[in-house]
Amino acid sequence: MANHKSALKRIRRNEAVRLRNKYQHKTVRNAIKKLRSTEDKKDAETLLPSVISMIDRLAKKNIIHANKAGNLKSGLTKRVAAL
Repeated sequence: MANHKSALKRIRRNEAVRLRNKYQHKTVRNAIKKLRSTEDKKDAETLLPSVISMIDRLAKKNIIHANKAGNLKSGLTKRVAAL
């Protein structure tokens, strides 16, 4: 168990940050699934910029790696273009 006041605070803060990161990551994963399951090109093209923006935000906050973000964006863009 932590011995210092600051360590106790850090434990609380880490848990809050972990839950926030988990929520944001899950939200983006659901948006990606929704985009991948879309068969209509027009709907997919309107959804793509918002999903890319969400992915960029995760990468900026180091919730996902920058290279993973790039790979996701590339794959989604190719998929929408192929519809």
